Amino acid sequence: ERQKSQKKLGISISFLTLCKVLLIKSEDMKKLTITAIINRLTYDMLNETDKKLIDGAKKATESSYSPYSQFAVGAAALLANGTIVSGSNQENAAFPSGTCAERTTRFYANSQHRDQAVHTLAVAAYTQGAFLDIPISPCGACRQVILEVEKRYNHPIRILLFGENEIYEIKSIRDLLPLSFDEDFLK
Repeated sequence: ERQKSQKKLGISISFLTLCKVLLIKSEDMKKLTITAIINRLTYDMLNETDKKLIDGAKKATESSYSPYSQFAVGAAALLANGTIVSGSNQENAAFPSGTCAERTTRFYANSQHRDQAVHTLAVAAYTQGAFLDIPISPCGACRQVILEVEKRYNHPIRILLFGENEIYEIKSIRDLLPLSFDEDFLK
């Protein structure tokens, strides 16, 4: 009985000590505020080039190979020379072996148009017989690849995320990946 009491007391004392340490730490803590700027648009607000990109991303969902998730994603990229390329997600039974639409599109653009920066990337998702009402955002791996492309070409990539109800416009991947990891950390 005494041992149980000592254990409880030890836990209580440890807990109180931890609370004191946390209290001291929180008083010294400084806050970092991160702001992302995302414009909310409708399809009618887009210019003809952006509409063409959104339509290309939606069309690209048709070439998606997504038998496991039934979640088709398409992307279309406007390159600096005016060329538009597109791609879709490609799944595999070994899930990590699949590729997202954003990376498929970017890797195709790089292999076929190596010297052309991506100016704008549009993304759309289709599932259960319809496009999503709200925009879908790139996964973490795609965000990292887009960041690398921005750094490589020293040019921000404007991103249009399609949803039936609204479209998000992001001026740079840094708004979606503010505390990013890049080659600067490897030097």
